[in-house]
Amino acid sequence: MNLNFPIHATPIKLYRHPKSGHCHRVELMMALLDLPYEPVDLDVENGAHKAPEFLALSPFGQVPAIDDNGVTLSDSNAILIYLVKSYPTGYDWLPESPEAAAEVQRWLSVAAGEIAHGPCAARLVTLFGAPLDHEGAKAASHRLFAAMEPILECRDFLAGSRITIADVAGYSYIAHAPEGGVSLDAYPSIRAWLTRIEAQDGFVGMARTPLP
Repeated sequence: MNLNFPIHATPIKLYRHPKSGHCHRVELMMALLDLPYEPVDLDVENGAHKAPEFLALSPFGQVPAIDDNGVTLSDSNAILIYLVKSYPTGYDWLPESPEAAAEVQRWLSVAAGEIAHGPCAARLVTLFGAPLDHEGAKAASHRLFAAMEPILECRDFLAGSRITIADVAGYSYIAHAPEGGVSLDAYPSIRAWLTRIEAQDGFVGMARTPLP
């Protein structure tokens, strides 16, 4: 996808938790754009994300956050938009036409809504012991996947025939849904979509946690 590689001498600092899907979607986007970045792992379990110096970067105390040579930003979906707007490669990761841009935005909303409350929440329970409704999160995941499956039967990517930031935003938690106890076996079109993303030049995965 990298048709015109950006000149970017200083790595972007990515403040992250290495098992966070929100952080991985930013890392994946930077890899697909061929941007140098420096991961800075935060000790979230011991409250590093609530330290004053980090709150200056991320006012809500959430990872990921980036520092791009003095430009600081938090919220994974906002960071995706910043990256593709700041470092164009000649590929249209965020379409300009009203209809196409709206379609991408719809899936960014799904990433912040249904994905967060479904496969993300289910994984938080199993990996981190979060006090959430695991059965409810698994049920929400299957409702989401049941809606996505027929869409991906008819198109290669979420917003159409070409990969966009919508797919980057959706990939991480869906690919790792089994870690939250949510099987993808019943969704062949979703699995094929994941494979298409993994086949992109520059793709980097998130470390998988062994299933019991």
